[in-house]
Amino acid sequence: MSTDVDLLIVGAGPTGLFAAYYAGFRDLKTAVVDSLPEPGGQVTAMYPEKLIFDVAGFPAVRGRDLVNALVEQAGQWKPTYLLGRKADTLTPVDGRFEVGLGDGTVVNAGAVLITAGIGEFTPRPLPAGDGWLGRGMVHFVPELEVYRDKHVVVVGGGDSAFDWALALHPIAASVKLVHRRAKFRAHPPTVRQVEALGVPIITDAEVTVLRGEPTVREVEILVKGGEPTVHPADVVVAALGFTADLGPLESWGLKLNHRAIEVDSTGKTAVDMIYAAGDVAQYPGKVKLIATGFGEAATAVNNIAVALNPEAHLFPGHSSNEG
Repeated sequence: MSTDVDLLIVGAGPTGLFAAYYAGFRDLKTAVVDSLPEPGGQVTAMYPEKLIFDVAGFPAVRGRDLVNALVEQAGQWKPTYLLGRKADTLTPVDGRFEVGLGDGTVVNAGAVLITAGIGEFTPRPLPAGDGWLGRGMVHFVPELEVYRDKHVVVVGGGDSAFDWALALHPIAASVKLVHRRAKFRAHPPTVRQVEALGVPIITDAEVTVLRGEPTVREVEILVKGGEPTVHPADVVVAALGFTADLGPLESWGLKLNHRAIEVDSTGKTAVDMIYAAGDVAQYPGKVKLIATGFGEAATAVNNIAVALNPEAHLFPGHSSNEG
């Protein structure tokens, strides 16, 4: 199978979805590829129920709702979605690129915009959780309502752990948070919110044993220097972060810096006609926010439009002036 487009967007997270909208606005035929089976990237896979507070114009927006709105916005231009498949190979052919996907599909594109976020991510394992994934242990919480009236133990000390504790507290029978250190990586205001709710926070401690059949029913928690204690647990949320890499993109000849792609002020990478935007893009002073990615996507797409057609204007006017 072969697909011909003006622009191939690698990554269907929020930045990639907004880029698909803006590419359509610039009259570019566009395809979006992502290894995940549905659009939204990390937001859909990891944080669909979380509230996001730093998207301009929204005091708070649920991750799932933001993704749905971005898909609807891009949909007016009918981009081609190639989901559940990975961008593997890159071959320059006659001033264009042939990008081979994991399922054998070949995309022929005039330009490529990489919006791959942190790349492929793998949750860090809970040492005591071997064999419990899908039996009461999870890494992410795709739907909060599933955990109504459940006893939940959240393991971790970062933003995700505290966000889940905050979100689950109103609906769960109980929530406890366990962290192996006394200090947290989470934002202090979020920590204070969880503390104010009275959620038990057990520090200098580890979940050492999960028990139950067929799913978890209780856990043992060991505090440093103490004896194990048993706690009810229908769900263990192992929010211990994740490892990530760019996979095959690392062989594309791009200039990389700690798993990010170095770009100039237009979003252009070290390879002509390949651009990057969002968390995967790196330059001095970069701040990794969804809002930043939206601006970078528009900048990159406008510069790509001119690179594909030198007679085009860099700034096409405001979309609010159209129609």
